Amino acid sequence: MEAKKQVVGKLHVYTFQSREELGKHAAALAAAKIISLQQDPTRIVRIIFASAPSQTEFLIGLSNDIEIDWQRIEAFHMDEYIGLATDHIQSFGHFLKKSIFEKVSIGHVHFINGLADNPKEECRRYADLLRANKIDLVCMGIGENAHIAFNDPHVADFDDPYLVKIVDLDLKSRQQQVNDGCFPALEVVPTHAITLTVPALMEGGSLFCMVPGATKADAVYATVHSAIETDVPSSILRTHNDAKMFIDQQSGEKLTEE
Repeated sequence: MEAKKQVVGKLHVYTFQSREELGKHAAALAAAKIISLQQDPTRIVRIIFASAPSQTEFLIGLSNDIEIDWQRIEAFHMDEYIGLATDHIQSFGHFLKKSIFEKVSIGHVHFINGLADNPKEECRRYADLLRANKIDLVCMGIGENAHIAFNDPHVADFDDPYLVKIVDLDLKSRQQQVNDGCFPALEVVPTHAITLTVPALMEGGSLFCMVPGATKADAVYATVHSAIETDVPSSILRTHNDAKMFIDQQSGEKLTEE
């Protein structure tokens, strides 16, 4: 099935029949972008990855692309729970290791240390890594509360002076982790995290946003139709010069009803 396409502000929205088609096509477009950047033989492509089940099909497609020179990829992730080690089964670092980093011969990965003795210093360390050179791609999702990374509505700041900061997670954001099967119950979901801020994500050269599933239908609708405001953090995507959002029939259900 050919994707249904629409442009809202500057955001290109592609609707697919299934999350499998969504992941396949999003991965193909992201891979093409990476390969085009790697035409410069000296270029190290810097990519930020999201960690969530919504990204699984996309990450499978990307890791299977044989034309990407993974040795010339420098990778980051966009958030991490405070209190969880990178090798903890429920950490975002662990998710990305298993989903992509251990499947390819990647050049370098920068992990956020959720066990850092001084989380504020860890934020500064990671921000310095981000500032070292331009971020080429941001591969992301949208939360049920329309968060991007862990910029929930109550902490999102479109003009944030920081690239990385400590945040407390709102109830809906924590409940999503249970809904996604990442934690067995709300009371064991961490309450705080280190996250890249909205400006850190928006500074990426190209944004690829994968949002499958019925639980994201409200967030997708708000992303497209709300005012561009921090109550709907993902609404800021409509202002980026090269942003693509990939949805399926379930997450785009409320758009289809129009």
